[in-house]
Amino acid sequence: MSEKDIVDRTRRPNTISSIKTQLGQLGVRLGDTLLVHSSLSRMGWVCGGPQAVIVALLQAVGEDGTIVMPAQSGDWSDPAEWQNPAVPADWLETIYREMPAFDPALSPTRGMGRIAELFRTWPGTLRSSHPQVSFTANGQQAAYIVSEHPLTPQFGESSPLGKLCGLDAKVLLLGAGYESCTCMHLAETRVPGMPKKRMGTAILTDGERSWRWFEDYAYDADDFERIGIPFDKSGHVASGRIGEAECRLFGARQAVDAAEKWLSANRNRK
Repeated sequence: MSEKDIVDRTRRPNTISSIKTQLGQLGVRLGDTLLVHSSLSRMGWVCGGPQAVIVALLQAVGEDGTIVMPAQSGDWSDPAEWQNPAVPADWLETIYREMPAFDPALSPTRGMGRIAELFRTWPGTLRSSHPQVSFTANGQQAAYIVSEHPLTPQFGESSPLGKLCGLDAKVLLLGAGYESCTCMHLAETRVPGMPKKRMGTAILTDGERSWRWFEDYAYDADDFERIGIPFDKSGHVASGRIGEAECRLFGARQAVDAAEKWLSANRNRK
């Protein structure tokens, strides 16, 4: 979508103050711990772009609150599985040997959007150490949330997602759909019989770069939109608009519980 297209579909300029007001109307409160999945383009034209959105989010939760975003780095995965684009088979050994080790301070996100990528570099933002599915956080609970992110299970109880549920965090889908709702991956680790797969990544081990193979769940968000249909009707979801974006706000724990129930009944029957 071009910038002209975005301007044309925007009814009025979105600003820090208007975004903050709409966040409050949706149910964001001072002191909240808030996991944000976002799409800047769906918000319409924003005066200040991703910078303005981040300022509004931080102001909405205040000094006692915490903003969290996914900071996934899909490039630090097994190149044999890459599809967008795939690479020639005779490149694989070179990538296994030469891909630099993941660095929380340097490694960019992939496919997370402009808001999440800027938030990664925001003053005071901390990032968890997982080379593929790290999270970033800024605020009162940031250090706790991003600390000791295990390699596997990457979305398990000891991950930032598990900690967010323990903190009774909220999830904001800011122009994003349930397919982006990472907290539902935690439910996949709770349901017996979920398939697993071999994964690989480049990390630092004892100060030396190495390629590390490990086993984890074969996480799959393809049916998260289907989980969202009954969840929307559960009474746990507030909906509204921020700018031009359709948004949802709900408790992380409630979403994970709903996903666990749905997956237990449906995932292996697709």
